[in-house]
Order: sequence, then C-alpha cells, then structure tokens
Amino acid sequence: MLRRTKIVATLGPATDDLAELDRVIQNGLDVARVNFSHGSRADHERRVREVRERARVHDRYVGVLVDLQGPKIRIEGFRDGAATLADGDSFVLDTRLGPRDGDASRVGVSYRNLLRDVSVGDVLLLDDGNVVMEVTAVVNEAVHCRVINGGHLSDNKGLNRQGGGLSAAALTAKDEQDIQLAAELAADFMAVSFVRDAADVQRARDLLRAAGSRGKIVAKVERAEAIENVEEIIDAADVVMIARGDLGVEIGDAELPGMQKSVIRQARACNRVTITATQMMQSMVDSPQPTRAEVLDVANAVMDGTDAVMLSAETAIGKHPGRVIKAMDRICRGAERQRSTMISTHRIDARFENVEEAIAMASMYTANHFEVRAIVAMTESGATAKWMSRISSGIPIVAMTSQEATLRRVTLYRGVYPIRLDIDDATSAEAEREILDELRRLGFVEEGESVIMTRGELTGVAGGTNSMKILLV
Repeated sequence: MLRRTKIVATLGPATDDLAELDRVIQNGLDVARVNFSHGSRADHERRVREVRERARVHDRYVGVLVDLQGPKIRIEGFRDGAATLADGDSFVLDTRLGPRDGDASRVGVSYRNLLRDVSVGDVLLLDDGNVVMEVTAVVNEAVHCRVINGGHLSDNKGLNRQGGGLSAAALTAKDEQDIQLAAELAADFMAVSFVRDAADVQRARDLLRAAGSRGKIVAKVERAEAIENVEEIIDAADVVMIARGDLGVEIGDAELPGMQKSVIRQARACNRVTITATQMMQSMVDSPQPTRAEVLDVANAVMDGTDAVMLSAETAIGKHPGRVIKAMDRICRGAERQRSTMISTHRIDARFENVEEAIAMASMYTANHFEVRAIVAMTESGATAKWMSRISSGIPIVAMTSQEATLRRVTLYRGVYPIRLDIDDATSAEAEREILDELRRLGFVEEGESVIMTRGELTGVAGGTNSMKILLV
C-alpha cells in the first residue's frame, strides 16, 4: 500500500550525517524543509545540495521547502543564560537592554515596536506560553509586567500578545535577502512566516518572481490576524501551513483543533494544498517511539485531509531522524486504511473553472466508480495532478513528466507519485505503450488491469490537458 499523505521533514545538525540523511530519504521523506531561522547561507546551500544528491542515489524525488524567518519577535538573553520567575513577580521587557544583560528582574527585547503595540492590561506569552505576564505600565522605553504564570525563561524565547495585534511586517530585510537565496537554490516551495493577509503573500510572490524563481508560495497561518483573513490568504497562496505553535499561543489551545480542521476544509474547497505542522512527534526528539497522543494527532490530521504532515525539531536536532520518519510513515498508512479517507464529495456540485480541472475531476469520478488500478496524468506543470489529488481516493495518481521542477513539486500533493518519462516525440500509440510498460516495471499495474490516462493534444505545452482515456494493460 502506497502512503498518500506526504512527509515534510526539517534538515539540521541531526541530518548532516549522510548515513542518517540516507535513512531519512529511504524511510519516506517527500519534502525537505530548510529553516532560514537557523544556520548560515553555507549550511543551507550544503543541505539542499546533499539532499538532492542523496535522493538521486536512491532514485527518489524530494522537494525542497525553504522557510523564511519572518519578524524576530523574541526576548534577548540573560547574563546567566536563563532566569526563574515566580507568580506575582515584577518583570520588565526593556528595549534598551543589551543582548546578554538580562537578569531575574528584566530582559532585553529585539522587537522595538513592542512599546507601541501593547497597553496596560494586555497579556504577553513567552516561550510558547510557558511564561505568562500582564502589562502594568509602558514607560521609558520599557514594558513593565506582573508575572501571572512563572517558570524557567531562557535566552531568545519567542514573545506573543494574547489575541494577536503585534504590528511586525511579515517580511524583513533579512527575508528579502533570503528570497534571493531561495531562487538561487531553485527551491520548490517558499514558506512565508507570520502572514497577516493576502498582501503579504502577494509581496512574497512578487519578490520571488523578481528573483527569477517559479517556486510555489506557502502561507504560514500562525497569527490571530491570519485567522481573521484566512479566506483571502488561502486564495492568494499555493499552499497553506497550519503552524500550530505560535497560532496556539495567540488564539488559545482550546481553539486550535477546530481551527486546524476548518483551515484544511477551506483550503481543499479552494483546491489548495495543506501542511499540518508543529510538535506532531515532539517526544521523539529524545524518545525512540511516539506517545499515543502523538499517534492520534498525526492520524487525525490525515483523516481531516491534510496533504502533508511536518516534522521540525524531531529531525533537525533529534536523536534518530530516520526512525521518526519511519514511525510517521506507519501512522499515516494506518489512518489511510480508514474508509473515510477514500470517500469524497468534494466539488460534487461545483462548476469547473477550466478544461484541465474538468478533465481532472471527470477522471477522479470515473476512477472512484470504475475498476481502475492507477491514474496517469501526463503533465508539464503538475496542475492536473494537483486537482486530482483534491479528491479522496485510494487509487494512486501518477504524475508523468520530463520536467524536473514538476517532478519535485508534486512530492507535496496528497496521493501523487512522480515518474520521469520523456515521450514528447512519440506517437500516441508509442506513448501509451511506454506509459504502461513503465507502470508495470514499477509495480503499479499488472496485466489485465485498467488505467486512466489524461494528456493534452499538444505534448510539451503547459495547461493543455484536454482528454481522458481508459487503457487496458
């Protein structure tokens, strides 16, 4: 049984060992995430080069997703590396303090507009909500607070305002430089952090296009403001990532499950791709196996219809990245055996926007109501395969193309498997024979089984899919 849900995993020090990177790829990596919040330019270049080289060795296609850092809304550091705060303590967030001058009474803040964005009575959440403070005064370039929930607070932890409202722009000067790097690395996807609205998504796309890249834009939903504008963000983006860390801090953990399901549902309705992220297998940073709660979390995201599930620290700095991938692969396959993941009423009453979409939807309807072993989309851009993947089905969708960028791009689409095949100069009969021979060689089909094939009359032209055909092996 082929796994349909895709696995995104973050590269880092734990995957720098090539033997471990090989295990990650062999155990099921689909898309490698490169986090621009950590590491140098040389680190990013080396990791992208190595994951592509090792993927070729293992005859796999692995997409690359670069993740922009976004605005750095964090406290600075402490003289002793950390401080312990008790309930009721007074504590000051001081924009004038140096990067290592913090103590048990105050700490510096890298975000200079905090003074303008908060007022008396606001609740601030530090370190993903592990430490909670209420603002009591804003004076002399400092925010004075009373600790509500104390705890251990260490260097450079994140800072959020409960309910959102921090005015930091989604793209910083560093991000603009990193967008140029994303283009140079030929990244297949670029994630934009702390998106507020569609304008943030469009600005990132414009900058990426100006840098010479055709990569797809991933909008990270992690601000309260993003929830207010989620429909326009989904419409503007190619992919939506539900980044549950900061989002859960800003809207509250009780609201998070319903919001995750809602965003996945809305994105599918708009034919957009979704990634569910943050702490999915967090215990496996150290533990050799996941908790039952993590198993259920991953499985529920799969049954909700997410295209991909993502690993962060688990593979970037964890003790056994390859084992984490293997565990996630196993959980996804288990969830996909549930009948609900193979049944779809998506767009059953909708009108289609173009010929490509109509062919894709007709193919999936036929596949779900006729004895078909596989669906083959002859595609230049991958668009037909993406539309097909919006329909829940247990039937594999094979994206066949000669375009390297397309082969890597479809690695994020649920239920789509990339196969390289160059038949641009073949006649229709020759092309069909080559397609069926390749499917048999790879074990997708056997003699006597049926296959649906879609293609365009003008081979090699993007956006031209206009025919569907049923072939007998």
